Amino acid sequence: MNDASPPFGAFAATGLVSRLISWTRAMPRSWFGKRIGFLLRRIAISQLKGAPVDQESLGARFRLHPYNNVCEKRILFSPRDFDEAERDLLVSRITKRFVFLDIGANIGGYALAVAAKAGPDARIIAFEPQPEIFERLIQNIRLNPFGNVKALALAVADRDGELTLFLDPRNKGEASVKIVSADEARQVRVPARALLSIVREEGFDHIDAMKLDVEGAEDIILKRFFADAPENLWPKLIIVERGEERWSGDLIGHLASLGYRSTGQTRNNHILER
Repeated sequence: MNDASPPFGAFAATGLVSRLISWTRAMPRSWFGKRIGFLLRRIAISQLKGAPVDQESLGARFRLHPYNNVCEKRILFSPRDFDEAERDLLVSRITKRFVFLDIGANIGGYALAVAAKAGPDARIIAFEPQPEIFERLIQNIRLNPFGNVKALALAVADRDGELTLFLDPRNKGEASVKIVSADEARQVRVPARALLSIVREEGFDHIDAMKLDVEGAEDIILKRFFADAPENLWPKLIIVERGEERWSGDLIGHLASLGYRSTGQTRNNHILER
């Protein structure tokens, strides 16, 4: 990435687009409000004509490309719909020397929302394997003054090596190691690391919270991690994307057998604490 990229504000929304963003954010949480919000969002996107937007959201600064990434659309137009309950829970659990692992970080929504509240002693690692999205993640980290977020361009897996990532051109936030595609243009080889290898390399002596959104590979990552990791490295809080139909077994039951209890379930995620 070019370090001389334009400063935050260079792509600030103006005029009609700025008003449309404000209106979509203010829509009531109802079926009708969402339908009107989607309409306003489509108008704004057509007015942008492919340009990015610099916008403060979730307590942080972002440069957003709201075209083929659902995550970026939500952060720009309806941040309340970007896992608000999960983010609020993470913030409520922040302590001194807070350690948070954001596995499948996309463009940094979770990582930067936590970084904005966690303070300089926190350590936040954001993992994103998809090259184009990783570049956006790095840019968003640089737009903020927090200094407590580190990004790693790799896929978290059950072993060190390399794997094939299958890309969804309609939603770049949905890259997966489990989707089989015959289209080679939608595949990319990326480096992979076992989670415990990374944790040890970073010198962590504890993990406060972990979020996993890796399109069905959560079971592969967590089962290997818990099989090998000492208990002092087991996270206190886990937010894991709901993927029962793609997991090879009962991941939630497995975590329960390790002492984790389900403390909530949202539209997108399971929440477990120990």
